[in-house]
Amino acid sequence: MRHNSVLFHFLIYTFSFFTLINTQNVCQSILDPDAEVEEIATGIEQPEGPVWKDGSGLLFSDIKGNKIYKWTEENGKQIFLDPSDSTNGLTYDSEGRLIAGQMGLRRIVRFEDDGSQTSLADKYEGKRFNSPNDLIVKSDGSVFFTDPDFNIPGGQKNKELSFNGIYRISTEGNVQLLATLTLPNGICFSPDEKKLYVNDSQAHKIYVWDVTDDSTITNKKLLYTIPVWGYADGMKTDKDGNIYCTCSSAVWVISSSGELIGKIDLPSNVSASNCAWGGTDSKTLFITAGNAVYKIRPLITGVDKRNSIQPEKLKLFQNYPNPFNPSTILNFYLPSRSFIILEVYNITGEKIDTILNGILQKGSHEIHWSARNLASGIYIYSIQSGKFFDSKKMMLRK
Repeated sequence: MRHNSVLFHFLIYTFSFFTLINTQNVCQSILDPDAEVEEIATGIEQPEGPVWKDGSGLLFSDIKGNKIYKWTEENGKQIFLDPSDSTNGLTYDSEGRLIAGQMGLRRIVRFEDDGSQTSLADKYEGKRFNSPNDLIVKSDGSVFFTDPDFNIPGGQKNKELSFNGIYRISTEGNVQLLATLTLPNGICFSPDEKKLYVNDSQAHKIYVWDVTDDSTITNKKLLYTIPVWGYADGMKTDKDGNIYCTCSSAVWVISSSGELIGKIDLPSNVSASNCAWGGTDSKTLFITAGNAVYKIRPLITGVDKRNSIQPEKLKLFQNYPNPFNPSTILNFYLPSRSFIILEVYNITGEKIDTILNGILQKGSHEIHWSARNLASGIYIYSIQSGKFFDSKKMMLRK
């Protein structure tokens, strides 16, 4: 009977394109496990830089397609600008004017209301930028941006600067080098603008600096290292200061203290490039990934579950990491001292391993499981305690 239940749960999860998971216990999570992801736009060569504006909808870049698209609920995807000179990150200033990292012209550009373009900066100490990537506008009107070198027009032979920098453009147009990283990419402020977060794509690390005197960053610290292969890319913060960082096929949610809160998984064959808050209440997260754009309302609403007591029923969480090789972590919560059976099956319903078979105490439990001797593929792990049964899929990729 248990085998049939396992296969039933497997079929349900197979039809899911996304899985929103918690990697710690429920009282620490801000993510809604019932949130669903919706694909809203497809047919994009390289989507990037989503940004929302009330009354206008979502804009996002298509780097390879050399366009900026606009998306609204009413009209779907439409061309906003063609050509765009390979814009990447997009944002708005306090006057509602669009500002972009324009990689094709190696500059930060502002799009005026009359359709003209104003170059805000294209050089540092007489040398052209590499390929301005992502950017943010501070409340005082200054622009902070990253300038890695992986999209220099014409390739590395055209690189003029000997480093990859993080910059600030003052309201007077002065360009200030703030710091350097191997491959600086995603950039965002804390809600109070006292912290600046920038990730290093190559090392998939997120760094944090103190912002002093509105124009200088100091006291660099490593906030979090994303434990997967892939490039750390665009980032945003929520109103509570948590960081949402795209890397590999997921959006990683990190607290301001550097703890992993949760992870929004994407299909394994796509790579997330950026994200942005939007919608009429700013609670929808738009994600560019692969050749499409998605949206999800990931946060718990209504009752504040972050401050609630532990769940009243046994809870099985998604394994982490997923996909994995060769080991992964299985998490579950017991509301009371219980006899539990934790098992792993292949997709045919054949039992592969019995991980636990006994009594455990109340609380959160974390189990490290190795599939070193198994072949790549999809497996099912299940938990049973009395009349309670649940299962989830996981992918071993060697």
